[in-house]
Amino acid sequence: MNNSYHDLVKQTFNFPQDDFEVKDDYLQFNDLNIKSLIDKYGTPLKITYLPKIGKQIKKARQLFAQAFKKHKYEGKYFYCYCTKSSHFSFIVEETLKNDVHLETSYAYDLDIIKKLYEKKKITKDIHIICNGYKQKNYTRRIASLLNNGFSNIIPVLDNKEELRDYAKSVKVPFKLGIRVAAEEEPTFPFYTSRLGIRAKDILEFYVDRIEGYESKFQLKMLHIFLNKGIKDDIYYWSELNKIINLYCQLKKICPELDSINIGGGFPIKHSLGFEYDYQFMIDEIVRNIKVACKKAKVPMPNIFTEFGSFTVGESMAHIYSVLGEKAQNDRERWYMIDSSFITTLPDTWGIGERFLMLPINKWDQEYHRVVLGGLTCDSHDYYDSEEHVNEVFLPKISTGEPLYIGFFHTGAYQDQISGYGGIKHCMIPSPKHVIVEYDKNGKLVDWLYAKEQSAQSMLKILGYVK
Repeated sequence: MNNSYHDLVKQTFNFPQDDFEVKDDYLQFNDLNIKSLIDKYGTPLKITYLPKIGKQIKKARQLFAQAFKKHKYEGKYFYCYCTKSSHFSFIVEETLKNDVHLETSYAYDLDIIKKLYEKKKITKDIHIICNGYKQKNYTRRIASLLNNGFSNIIPVLDNKEELRDYAKSVKVPFKLGIRVAAEEEPTFPFYTSRLGIRAKDILEFYVDRIEGYESKFQLKMLHIFLNKGIKDDIYYWSELNKIINLYCQLKKICPELDSINIGGGFPIKHSLGFEYDYQFMIDEIVRNIKVACKKAKVPMPNIFTEFGSFTVGESMAHIYSVLGEKAQNDRERWYMIDSSFITTLPDTWGIGERFLMLPINKWDQEYHRVVLGGLTCDSHDYYDSEEHVNEVFLPKISTGEPLYIGFFHTGAYQDQISGYGGIKHCMIPSPKHVIVEYDKNGKLVDWLYAKEQSAQSMLKILGYVK
C-alpha cells in the first residue's frame, strides 16, 4: 500500500492540475517555483501572481461570448471588477490592462478613481458602478466626477432618498441604476436584503420621481446581487427571473433602460476536487434573459457583471513554515505555524471559509491527520478541516528542512478584512508580500512589495512612538 502524501492526493483527485503540480518533490503554483521564493524571502509569505488576473477576465469574456453566440443574444457584455475585493494599486491596475470597468462601494473608492485618471490608467469613458448605502461624502464625490465629465458613472440607488442628493448637486444629465432588494435564502435570519429598494416599489418610484424629471435622470440599469453567489438552484433562478421580469415591465415605460447588472458571485477553486460548470450557468443566464424579453417583446438588455473573488481570488497564496509539532492527547496532533489564521486569513475564523491547502515539500513522506495552530493566544486560531473532508492530512515532520504549507486562492478580501498594515491580534505582524508579474520583455519577475510588519510601526500606531 502506498502511504506517501503524493499517493494520497493522486488517489483522491485528478492530479496534477492546470495550476498545481509537483516537480522534484516540491509543489509548483502556476508554474512558480515556490521553494525558490521561500529561499529568497523566507516565511510567512504572501505571493500575488498577477498574470492569473488577466486569465480569469479573459475566461469570463470568452464564456459570455460563446453564450451570446449560441443564443444569438443582441445585447453587450460588460465586465466590472469590484474594488472591495482588493483595493491595492497593483491589483486594480492589472485588471485595467484587460479593458475592464469598475464597481465601487464607498466614498474613498472614488479617490482611487481620481488617482487612476491622473496616472492615465483610465479615461472618463470608463463605466463606474457606484453601489452601497451612501453617505453625503459618497454622493458628493459621485456628483463631482459627473460634473467633471465622467459620463459613464452610474450611481445605483440603494434607497429612494438617495436621489435627492444628486438632484441638488449634479449639474449635468446623468445615468442612474436601481438596486433591487433580493429576497434572502430560507436559511438566512432575515427575509429581505437590507440593500436595495423593494421590487414592488420600483415601478411607482420611477413614475413619481424619475420619469420626465427635466430629462436630467436616465434610468439605465437594474442591479441585483445574491449573497450566496451564482449557483444552479431554485433560489438563484427565482431571484434572477424576478429582476428580468421587472426589467421587461419597466422597459415598456422607460425606453432609456438598457442594462441588467447581475453582480458577482462566481465561485473559485477551494479544493482540488472543485467542480463548477461556468459555461452552463452563463448559458442559462443568457437564455433566461432572452426568453423573457422575447415573450415581453422588449429589447434584450446589456449584461453587466461585478466579479471580485473570481477576478483576484486565485492570484494569491499564503505560505507558512511549521515551527513544531505538539501531541496534546491521543487523538490531536498540532502543527504550529509561524503566523496566525485570524490575522492573515480572517475568513477561516469569521465565516469558516476553507481554502485550498497543500504542502510545498515532503510530498514523498508518509502523512497523518493534524490540526494547524496559529501563534495567537486565541483558542479559535486553528484550521482543522478542508473543503472536501472534515480533516487535514499533511506529511509527517522529518529531519532536514522544515515543512512548508501553502493556502492558495486567498487573494480576495483577506487583506481588507484583516486590516492590512494595522494592529493585529496579539500583535502578530503582517507577513512580507511578494509580487510576481511579467516585465516589459515578457520575463517573469518577483519583487518585494512590503516587508514583514515591524514592531516599530505597530508601536507608532499605538502611540508609543512619535
